[in-house]
Amino acid sequence: MEWRKSSRTGSTGNCVELRQDLAAVRDSKHPTVTLPLTRAAVRDLISRLTQEG
Repeated sequence: MEWRKSSRTGSTGNCVELRQDLAAVRDSKHPTVTLPLTRAAVRDLISRLTQEG
């Protein structure tokens, strides 16, 4: 499964990654640990983050 890094990732590469199918997130520093999410939860998270940014 492919993972996408945030477009705001700096030169350190430390970031939250989103699985391509929107079913999980992970910390780039610990890529073997994932947090499964529903697509609705991911959409809600992205919506909230973009409203605050």
